[in-house]
Amino acid sequence: MDRHIPVHALPEEIQKMLPEEKVCKYCGVSYLILHEFKAMEEKVKAMEKEMKFYQGSVDREKRLQEKLHSLNQELEQYKIDSKSKTERIYNVGMQLKNQQNEFQKVEKQLSHLQDELKIKYRQSYIFRLCFC
Repeated sequence: MDRHIPVHALPEEIQKMLPEEKVCKYCGVSYLILHEFKAMEEKVKAMEKEMKFYQGSVDREKRLQEKLHSLNQELEQYKIDSKSKTERIYNVGMQLKNQQNEFQKVEKQLSHLQDELKIKYRQSYIFRLCFC
């Protein structure tokens, strides 16, 4: 807080004034310090307002830190879940690929057996024609 130090002494006529002439009749404060007192009151009000703002800032900062911590925990859990699901998808994909390969083998066997059946059917037909 700035303090005003007068460079010159008070004029002689003010120094010779009676104390009741230098004092406010309502509040009892000397007129000589009343102005400084009012300025200090305004500064105190401004500082109180600023302190409330900063107190609110501290509370907001704390809430934001808690929210950030919570979000970071959620992110880590999502990363773990994502990794697990990615592994599961990979495993299911491999199973699907194996089953598709197995299915192709069975289709080839079926096609081969159908071809053999056709051959056997023709042979049987020819055999019946010959022996009938």
